[in-house]
Amino acid sequence: MVTSADNTPHQILCIEDDAETATLIAEELTERGFAVTVAHDGQEGFAAILRMPPDLVLCDVGMPVMDGFEVLAKLRALAPRYAEVPFVFLTALAQRDAELKGRRLGADDYVAKPVDFDILESIIEARLSRAVKPQQRTPQNVTLSEREIEALSWSARGKTSGEIATILGLSKRTVDFHIDRAREKLGVATRVEAVVRAATEGFIKP
Repeated sequence: MVTSADNTPHQILCIEDDAETATLIAEELTERGFAVTVAHDGQEGFAAILRMPPDLVLCDVGMPVMDGFEVLAKLRALAPRYAEVPFVFLTALAQRDAELKGRRLGADDYVAKPVDFDILESIIEARLSRAVKPQQRTPQNVTLSEREIEALSWSARGKTSGEIATILGLSKRTVDFHIDRAREKLGVATRVEAVVRAATEGFIKP
């Protein structure tokens, strides 16, 4: 069993819309020494990764709301550090083109259902042994000002700084200042990440 640097169980996020399958995977991996969290659709899983990046993601392909390919594509596009999280697809799809699509998006492995848990465990351990978990940089007890929340809310709706300035009656420079302050408080590198993290933490509506 591969353990983390502080000898605590590795955190595995299982994104699986079938409740019975999700329960089986969680039970099997927990018995094998992993700490498992379950999300039941792609959107829920994506939000869980942003809240607390796991050591490894197991993700079904065909899911409602957001499928596995969308989760991986959005994750890889969001920030370079999320590319360090090993991502393993779980799917009943056996077609070669589906596997190729997953690998092109950056998937680390592809496991067909029904799952052989001995094989899955060996894949997880192999991926974890050479993975570097991204740092969770969100400061504790973050407080955003009303202006920062307004600026991020309008940015989430696709508005530019200039457009937000007109809406709020501010200068573009002031809008950029508020967004940069919010970004720093949230511990992220870009405006997009700030919007996503603010939505995840409940500061703004997604």
